Amino acid sequence: MDNAERILVVDDDIGICEFLEDYLTTTGFTVFIANNGAQMRTVISENEIDLVLLDLMMPGEDGLTLTRYLRENSDVAIIILTGMDEEVDRVVGLEMGADDYVAKPFSSRELLARIKTVLRRTTATQSNGAATGDIKQFAGWTFD
Repeated sequence: MDNAERILVVDDDIGICEFLEDYLTTTGFTVFIANNGAQMRTVISENEIDLVLLDLMMPGEDGLTLTRYLRENSDVAIIILTGMDEEVDRVVGLEMGADDYVAKPFSSRELLARIKTVLRRTTATQSNGAATGDIKQFAGWTFD
């Protein structure tokens, strides 16, 4: 499983964390769990994470604050997974930098499809030269 994509679940609901850890592990992912912003930062600093599943309604730092932090400090894919399902919540989450937004309760099969779609899209972006920081120089020109 060294090549397994790494997902970080950030949610204060232990039951959802355990369910997602079990489900996503059986579908081939490596899963990390964090129950608050401080734990999220620790996991991110110690591991290479491909995607974050992030709840919005958590005590302390909320998910929008954490989304802003992630966008300012990384290009990690973000799917907001939350009980907040009003249009304004979805729009704000996406405008803050989330790649997708899934409301609770959710279908595990649909969530898995969305995870794979976001990872496919972000992996393709990261594998091109511009996303990886490759700089090409030719004939006095620099292409970044």
